[in-house]
Amino acid sequence: MGNVASACGSCCGLRSQKVQGYEPLLLENEREAVADLLQYLENRTTTNFFTGSPLAALTILSFSDNVDLQRSAALAFAEITEKDVRPVGRDTLDPILFLLGSHDTEVQRAASAALGNLAVNVENKLLIVKLGGLEPLIRQMLSSNVEVQCNAVGCVTNLATHDENKTKIAKSGALVPLTRLARSKDMRVQRNATGALLNMTHSDENRQQLVNAGAIPVLVGLLSSPDTDVQYYCTTALSNIAVDANNRKKLAQTEPKLVQSLVALMDSPSLKVQCQAALALRNLASDEKYQLEIVKADGLPPLLRLLNSSFLPLILSAAACVRNVSIHPANESPIIEAGFLLPLIDLLSYEENEEVQCHAISTLRNLAASSENNKGKIVEAGAVDKIKKLVLDAPLLVQSEMTACIAVLALSDELKPQLLEMGICEVLIPLTNSSSVEVQGNSAAALGNLSSKPESGRSTADDYSAFNDVWDKPEGGLHAYLYRFLSSTDATFQHIAVWTIVQLLESGGGWTFA
Repeated sequence: MGNVASACGSCCGLRSQKVQGYEPLLLENEREAVADLLQYLENRTTTNFFTGSPLAALTILSFSDNVDLQRSAALAFAEITEKDVRPVGRDTLDPILFLLGSHDTEVQRAASAALGNLAVNVENKLLIVKLGGLEPLIRQMLSSNVEVQCNAVGCVTNLATHDENKTKIAKSGALVPLTRLARSKDMRVQRNATGALLNMTHSDENRQQLVNAGAIPVLVGLLSSPDTDVQYYCTTALSNIAVDANNRKKLAQTEPKLVQSLVALMDSPSLKVQCQAALALRNLASDEKYQLEIVKADGLPPLLRLLNSSFLPLILSAAACVRNVSIHPANESPIIEAGFLLPLIDLLSYEENEEVQCHAISTLRNLAASSENNKGKIVEAGAVDKIKKLVLDAPLLVQSEMTACIAVLALSDELKPQLLEMGICEVLIPLTNSSSVEVQGNSAAALGNLSSKPESGRSTADDYSAFNDVWDKPEGGLHAYLYRFLSSTDATFQHIAVWTIVQLLESGGGWTFA
């Protein structure tokens, strides 16, 4: 996630007259600094405030005991950094960090705004934390002033985008106040806080710290927020949290409305929220309980709508989710009855994205796993024709999934004659010589399944005529494949070849292997 911090505008807007009208009792160097700053502000478009005399003037005012001078310095830093963000050194950050410790709320909010602006820069993110910036920011998050809260949380949000800072933030004590501020009535504070929590969900250790800080119920509760950004941050954070099995177990025990909320968000007006809701459900569906619950919560219709989208991220997230949901045998028929077969088969040729193809074919394989009836529906819908057309030119991962699907379909005694008549052996045999061991094995397993005797009894020799047709072609045919596998050092490959030969010998088709 990038820099998401919302700026609290009331802390900026410095004009040169702000440094006028001080009490007469100023130190000489302070008087000079005020005069210098006025001059520099008049020429701000050509002045570099991060070095030399301009920075010296700001530093003098920052470390002054006069709160009005501190306010001027803080406001100047805030306005300057709003328009000019660059890598800065300790000489710039030290006065800003000093101002963070002020008891004056105007100084606090302006200083934290300046720090948040600078924290957009990668080098600055690291240096701010290295110089001890987290401690005063945490204190400001505990402030009763909403503007101070907003800017402090926004700064932490930006700091948390750097991986090196995340563990330090998690161990700093910042997560508890961030979680509390995620419930703020001020939408800017809520948005910044949920953005910061999201940034903390990208590693196992930090996710656990976040869960321990009580973030889960807060994130789930905010799924119903009217703010699209808050919905997005919370949905994405929960998706990341759900990567861990222990967290999914905790979610299952404590958040009974989670699935229903995520299903509803798949109909959000925001495409990015729709996408993240489907991905969150995908991660939850790594567990059997959630596979069933998503179907029970009417999650299939919105998933089908996303699958039929023309927007790749939606297609990919929906395909990934349906793949996991389809793992449960009880979901096979509901998914087919909901109308997923044709869209899934269409996605087999989605060459723009290999991952979409893999999800689609893997889902079809899952749907065929435990039901003869479903296997028949998949073949009838045109899946095998599509696979035969595509498989030889498909990427290796897609080939692996496609050949695995054919191997599952070939387990059906009723479908074997149909599959052989469709000429599926013509593409399986060349794939037994693939550069991928998985593709070789899946293709050989499919051929072995096609050659096996029906459980209902003996088939006729005519049923095996398709094997005669491919005995020596394509690419050396069945003969070359069997010889290659029998000569393999892989015992599994040897077993598949021997099994296939036995089936052919017992077929009554006059096979001899000399």
